[in-house]
Amino acid sequence: MEGRRVRRSGRGQSNQTLLPLRARRLSNTISCWYCDFKFSMLNEPLFLFGRRHSRYLRSWFAMGVGFSLAALLGVTLILLWELGRILHPYNEESQFINLLSGSLFGFSSGLSGLTISVADIGYLCISTIISVSVHELGHALAAASEGIQMEYIAVFLAVLFPGALVAFNHEILQALPKSAALRIYCAGIWHNAGLCAVCAISLFILPLILYPVYIHGERPMVLNVASTSPLSRYLSPNDVIHSVDGIRINTVQEWLQIATSLTEQEYQGNYSAFKSSSGKGYCVPNSLLEKRIHVQLRGNETTCPNDLIAFVATSCPELKFSGDWQMENIYCLYAKDILKLEKCGDGWTKSSDNRSSCLCSQEESCLAPVLLPGVAWVEITYLRPFMPGCYQFQRTHFLDDKNSDFGDKGCFQSFVFIGDVESLLDSVHMTSYQPRWPTKFGAQFPNVLEKLLMFVFHVSLTLALLNSLPVYFLDGESILELLLQYLRFLSPRKRRVALKCCLLGGTFITTLIIFRVFVSF
Repeated sequence: MEGRRVRRSGRGQSNQTLLPLRARRLSNTISCWYCDFKFSMLNEPLFLFGRRHSRYLRSWFAMGVGFSLAALLGVTLILLWELGRILHPYNEESQFINLLSGSLFGFSSGLSGLTISVADIGYLCISTIISVSVHELGHALAAASEGIQMEYIAVFLAVLFPGALVAFNHEILQALPKSAALRIYCAGIWHNAGLCAVCAISLFILPLILYPVYIHGERPMVLNVASTSPLSRYLSPNDVIHSVDGIRINTVQEWLQIATSLTEQEYQGNYSAFKSSSGKGYCVPNSLLEKRIHVQLRGNETTCPNDLIAFVATSCPELKFSGDWQMENIYCLYAKDILKLEKCGDGWTKSSDNRSSCLCSQEESCLAPVLLPGVAWVEITYLRPFMPGCYQFQRTHFLDDKNSDFGDKGCFQSFVFIGDVESLLDSVHMTSYQPRWPTKFGAQFPNVLEKLLMFVFHVSLTLALLNSLPVYFLDGESILELLLQYLRFLSPRKRRVALKCCLLGGTFITTLIIFRVFVSF
């Protein structure tokens, strides 16, 4: 994503001084795989700023030298470790591949099933421009603090990858002391590390930054629901999730934690022809059961007409089907008719005390839904804050009171999701932020800002890692070349040979690792 930042000038420019000079007319490059745009309007402002604050900038970039050298040593050791893994492979997954892929794409676990949307591509491009600009700004300010003005800034597009570079006169850089040159070459990596720190701190204090306009941690709000999802019949953008299976939800993280626990529950236990939904039952009045609807039996499966759900009368507390279940114990009911009923079964123990009992009254029977293995029964209660009178109710009431007047007006509503919990997570996109005022304008802003900060963090970390590698055409090449000059016991020829061997080996191993990352997709 970046080219070499030092443009090697011809001999005709070897007489340049350290004073700022006006660049000659610049010519842009256009080809079938590469195009760039060069400009020099920022040369003087950056140079004057660097010279005015040179004392502080040199101290700042001196810290960057220590960080960059530690990063160069660290990634070199990792490359040698990965080379050993390639020569002596075993089944454990490569940690460096996980780190590289995680930092680049924002995923810390396996790469299988990774999908990138069009919006993610936009975030990736914007974060790349920001990260590369900060990187190059570091080189420009470090050079200005040493009395060197850049020749031009170039923004380029190589194939499909955007990037930028700053060009300096090579002879002037060669004439600098090695410590000053190191500060210039290490400045980009140091600035990328600083950008990562800024993004991490911003993400941590983002609720405080947005506090005057947005509420955080008081139930997640729906941003989007996939049109192909069955949830689109119930949920709409700006709906607020109140509870899942009676458990209050405050943030998106809590939503994900509960969904994960539900997934584990639904894939455990008895894998017979039928099973109950993790001990979740309802106390159904016997008067409703007397109006039974005919249940059809096809092989080992029960079928109910239309949108009816099959329920079975069970003996609490187990709520599990036995092998001698009988047809007269199966009932077809509407899910919406039983959501307001008292709950029974051990699956509701986390919700509240009055729902954890398995006992129903004499006029009621404990019924549990009939589900196939791996299918979840999830009861979701949500609030529509933008309905008349509902927003103020949301701000002043936090009880799950679906039988109140506001519940009758449609503020609180409930539905049951029957299916794979993973598909539930994939089809609903939510945020932990809500606008403080009843307006739909700006509801997406916290999510956009949060996602942009995450992408900038990952891309900036990737640039810092890549430029720390001892490979051709990146900062690691120039840093390594300067480090070898400190080895006075080696002749210039041996230093050139050592540099070439290190760069060839580092480039080969890095190319092999990156190839493995993309092949694993």
